[in-house]
Amino acid sequence: MAPEHSQRTQTPTSAEPKPSLSTRVGGFIPGIFLCLVMGGVALAAAKLIPGMSALLIAILLGALWRNLAPVPAVFEQGVAFSAKKLLRAGIVLLGFQLSLGAILALGPGVLAILVLCVGVTFLATVWIGGRMGIELPQRLLIAAGFSICGAAAVAGAEGATRAKQDQVATAIGLVVLFGTLVIPLTPALGALLGLDETSTGVLIGASTHEVAQVVAAGGAVGATALGVAVTVKLARVVMLAPIMAGLTLYMSRKHHIEGGKRPPIIPLFVALFLVAMLIRTTGILPESLLQLASTAQTVLLAAAMFALGLGVHLKSIVKSGGRSLVLALLSTLVILVIAVVGALLYRPL
Repeated sequence: MAPEHSQRTQTPTSAEPKPSLSTRVGGFIPGIFLCLVMGGVALAAAKLIPGMSALLIAILLGALWRNLAPVPAVFEQGVAFSAKKLLRAGIVLLGFQLSLGAILALGPGVLAILVLCVGVTFLATVWIGGRMGIELPQRLLIAAGFSICGAAAVAGAEGATRAKQDQVATAIGLVVLFGTLVIPLTPALGALLGLDETSTGVLIGASTHEVAQVVAAGGAVGATALGVAVTVKLARVVMLAPIMAGLTLYMSRKHHIEGGKRPPIIPLFVALFLVAMLIRTTGILPESLLQLASTAQTVLLAAAMFALGLGVHLKSIVKSGGRSLVLALLSTLVILVIAVVGALLYRPL
């Protein structure tokens, strides 16, 4: 009986007490605060460096920290929260920049260009990446970012593909890097081809990845080009919803994704993005509130980019970075060719 008694006494009789709600919430605060502060630093730096995207600066700051110095464990929970939740909140606020009326006013020709730019670039990038032996989640992330709207599209595709953190960071780094390189290229192409400001704006908006980069490139041409470029770019952003819904449906049916239940066909943040766009279309919101939403969106996205930068491990990226870099270059060339042909043939009404 003695051994049996000894075995019983070794079994715990009560579970360890769960941490309180305040303790659990408190664990997120340091990392979230860090990301918001560094996002603000990136925004301030972008104002001092003409043509530089705050998102690129933010992800570079995070990547430099991760690879040059250790990241204290106290920040881990908040950084993980920022990389997903703050990013998705920023995408929702992006919807307040879109108006259906302004998009439809571009005319059927320009809308056809946008559909071709997004659709052909997405499919071509996925196909080329497959031929190069790049993993499906990585090429889907690159395809979404380069064809639709940069970092926001990468974030939307992440949920459907269940990509790894380093794959997400690699895709965002590439899409922001190549989008920045395109800033001086598209105005130069417009001048070389003899395009007027309106057609050059179409070219810039249809091919450049980030909104900030579109503003930089369009502003270098003129006020007319800037207005057209931003409107065309925001029309591309609308493609985020149908592409993400189709991608989610495809991954759910054709590819078994490990680790949990299937994601919804339309993620909640994408649905809220559409709601925000519809609210903006009604015209009921004052300009001051729209400006506030735009500022908040930029801050949240910059904070999220810093968080993603902290997940960049150069050793793991170098292993597949060469192929991903080539795929990013080819994807950029595809969308540029389609945008150039479209700008030569059509212009807004």
